[in-house]
Amino acid sequence: MPPISLTEPTGRYLAFEEREEIAILRAMNKGVREIARALGRDPGTISRELRRNAATRSGKQEYRATVAQWKAQQAAKRPKTAKLTGNDRLREYVQDRLAGSVRRPDNTIVPGPRTPAWKGLNKPHRQDRRWATAWSPEQISHRLHADSPDDESMRISHEAIYQALFIEGRGALKRELVTCLRTGRALRTPRARSQNKPQGHVTADVILSERPAEAADRAVPGHWEGDLIIGTGRSAIGTLVERSSRSTLLVHLPRLEGWGEIPPVTALRSGAMARSR
Repeated sequence: MPPISLTEPTGRYLAFEEREEIAILRAMNKGVREIARALGRDPGTISRELRRNAATRSGKQEYRATVAQWKAQQAAKRPKTAKLTGNDRLREYVQDRLAGSVRRPDNTIVPGPRTPAWKGLNKPHRQDRRWATAWSPEQISHRLHADSPDDESMRISHEAIYQALFIEGRGALKRELVTCLRTGRALRTPRARSQNKPQGHVTADVILSERPAEAADRAVPGHWEGDLIIGTGRSAIGTLVERSSRSTLLVHLPRLEGWGEIPPVTALRSGAMARSR
């Protein structure tokens, strides 16, 4: 076994001294929660440590601190070879189901599990994609347990499949398989960004097409055109442009007093209660 490192890790990871304490308490037949209380750790941390880093050479799980430390060091090494890159059989299994090309002995296609009917609210030309017979990454990940119950090498999470499709440098899967995903996206969009929908500020009485003719031809000075720039954290700057000379003024718009100090819902509720009194 290569030498183990005894350098002090950050508080997020177990230290060698903690692993020694776990080994002693485990030898005394202490339970997971009792060990967690003794070390000041979460029971889930202790449970994962006993499951992942126990020695198994004797045919049964036996926790030893030196073996556990070595296993933790090996798992922490970077960069790692992606599962789909080093396992050809797993890669073919995933690709066939993503493409919807799994066939029965009579050469008929095995479609993925049934999905809710599409209502046409997402992307146009959806009928041109192969999503109707393709399997989703989650379905592939779950199906592996049923098709290969005794083969631990045939295991992969749905997130690893998404990363192999979308992240450059992990391209173990064919890039064109993104067209088989039911979202139809060629790139991943962070959930927070997709939920941050822009809010409209233009009303019917300020539409540019409705401005007077003398303001549209820029012949007469004195007509100003205003706009609003909104940045991160709901910061804002107003712009005023003179239509004839193109002279520009920038106006700083401060946030309302108390912005960000209390949740908006609480602020609205407290304001309503004050008015009701």
